[in-house]
Amino acid sequence: MTRDLSERLTTGTVIVLIGLVLLLSTTGFVEMRSVWGWIAAIFILVGVWALVRSGFRNIVGPVMIIAIAGAFFLRNVGLLPDGVIGTWWPLFIILFGLLVMVNRSRRRQRVRLDGTKASEITSIAVFGTDQRRPTTDRFTGGELLAVFGDARLDLTNAEILNHPANVEALAVFGSAEIRVPEEWEVQIKTMSIFGDSSDTRTHGEKHEPTDEPELIVTGVALFGDIEIRN
Repeated sequence: MTRDLSERLTTGTVIVLIGLVLLLSTTGFVEMRSVWGWIAAIFILVGVWALVRSGFRNIVGPVMIIAIAGAFFLRNVGLLPDGVIGTWWPLFIILFGLLVMVNRSRRRQRVRLDGTKASEITSIAVFGTDQRRPTTDRFTGGELLAVFGDARLDLTNAEILNHPANVEALAVFGSAEIRVPEEWEVQIKTMSIFGDSSDTRTHGEKHEPTDEPELIVTGVALFGDIEIRN
C-alpha cells in the first residue's frame, strides 16, 4: 500500500468513525456525553496506530495524542471529575518535555559516534516562526514542533554522521518544513489527520529507493502540514 493511499484511508476512516458516532447520537441510540467519549477513544486508537506506523521511532506526537485524548475519554465516561483536566493540564507540558528528552536519548543510542560529537536540532514554533539552518557534518536528527506556527529546518548545508538520520515532526494547526538536498533519499513515515505530509522536491535525475535512506521523517500532521522540499 502506498503512503498516499494509506494516509487517505487513515483520514477517511477517522471521518467515517466520527460520523457514525455522531449519527448514533442524532438518532437517539446513545447520549451526547457518551458520544464525546467515543470520539476521544477514536483519537486514542489513531495515536496507537501512529506509533506502530512509525516503527516506534516517533513517540512524541502519538503519545501526546494518546495522553490528551485519554484524559478527555476518562472525563467523558465519568472516571475523572470535570475539573481535573482544567487543574492538571500543565502535566501535558511536562510529559511533552520528558518525551523529547527520551526521544533524543533513544536517537543517540542508535548512533555510533566513534568519539565524535553529534549535532541535533530542535525547532519549536508556537504562534510564530522558527528557522534553523545547521552547517555541520555530524547531523544525526532533530525535532520540529509547529503549533499555530511554522517550524523550518534547512539541511541543504548539512551532512549526516551515520545513516539514517531521524527527524520527528509534529504539526498542529501549523507547518513543519524540512529542506534537504535533491539527491537525498527520504522516507516519510508520518501520519496525517486532517492534514498533509508530502515530498514536493523537484528531482532532476531519478534515484532508486534504497534500504538505507539518508533521512527518515516521522511524526503527526494534525490539521497541519509536514513538507519535504529542496
